[in-house]
Amino acid sequence: VQLQASGGGLVQAEGSLRLSCAASGRTFSSHVMAWFRQAPGKEREFVSAIRWGVGNTYYADSVRGRFTISRSTSENTVYLQMNGLRPEDTAAYYCARNNRGLSYAAKEYTYWGQGTEVTVSS
Repeated sequence: VQLQASGGGLVQAEGSLRLSCAASGRTFSSHVMAWFRQAPGKEREFVSAIRWGVGNTYYADSVRGRFTISRSTSENTVYLQMNGLRPEDTAAYYCARNNRGLSYAAKEYTYWGQGTEVTVSS
């Protein structure tokens, strides 16, 4: 399984970005796709997740109402629409897949994409 993340960049505060993560191989309904982020000197933290089959979504409190996770089952791709970006959202963003269900802990995710950098200027 390979996860290919893209869409990061430099944006001003209150701007928007859309991250994409394309997965090779088949994604099953029991799988969970998630986004994590890691700022310099900080631990990797949960951002959002989606259950592949039913599409239920989950968000960290810090991004709820500003970020939206979605997926395209036909394209085997998960998206993260980020609106109202803030300087504190600056981080490397990683997509990940957990074949065992929902977890907010990075250690539970087996498959990871490479990070895509998001920089928000004030």
